[in-house]
Amino acid sequence: MPGARETAVYTHGHHESVLRSHTWRTAANSAAYLLGALEPDMRVLDIGCGPGTITADLAALVPDGHVTGADHAPGILEQARATAAARGLTNTAFVVADVHALEYPDDTFCVVHAHQVLQHVGDPVRALREMRRVTRPGGYVAVRDADYAAMTWYPASAGMDDWLDLYRTVARANGGEPDAGRRLKSWAREAGFTDITATSATWTFSTVEERAWWSGLWADRTQASAYAERAVEGGHADAGRLTAVERAWREWGERPDGWFAVLHGEILCRKDA
Repeated sequence: MPGARETAVYTHGHHESVLRSHTWRTAANSAAYLLGALEPDMRVLDIGCGPGTITADLAALVPDGHVTGADHAPGILEQARATAAARGLTNTAFVVADVHALEYPDDTFCVVHAHQVLQHVGDPVRALREMRRVTRPGGYVAVRDADYAAMTWYPASAGMDDWLDLYRTVARANGGEPDAGRRLKSWAREAGFTDITATSATWTFSTVEERAWWSGLWADRTQASAYAERAVEGGHADAGRLTAVERAWREWGERPDGWFAVLHGEILCRKDA
């Protein structure tokens, strides 16, 4: 795909508060819709692998196959390699890649998987076309993305309303689409897929421990991550607004009646044989 390249800026960056979330992810809590399609000898490409926790789970599920973890950020791949090594997995490899221009021949992989990726890329349809290109006939492209506008919580909080408005503004200014979940089926159709199974799933945070973890990572992210820097540098927020949002997150996390749900769109697309 000559000339294809990433044009969006990754909103979150790789601050500890971001990786706190990413390393919690597993195939069970983030890719359940795909697992029934996996077979032991499959060759899998995991795009946007980050610290590699989902990648490692996928590798364990295809013991006679192979999983390649790919990420646009070279620095995170050492952590991904360490994750796989700690689990004694020998059927993994990790590479730097741009989903708009994958350096693989046509029909290379049985499954191409991307979790929370398309919301951050400059051209999600082009990315899906490229994922489709490197998938073997009869194979699968599996994509899951959150939908920020569909996130909901209780009790009501003006500060968290402001968080959602600010995050969506910053993400779009960076070239992404924070409400990607609802658009996945449409993007897949535009990319040429005809066999599409579209589903949805949620993460829910309600217990004392879940509220503390979820609110804490977002409070910290609001003050210390690349997202916070881009919010200020882009003129979308000042230090006072970020502090107010951080406070709102911490206050919500301390509410015994607190409840937060993250809706995800999912697509499992089979490439025509």
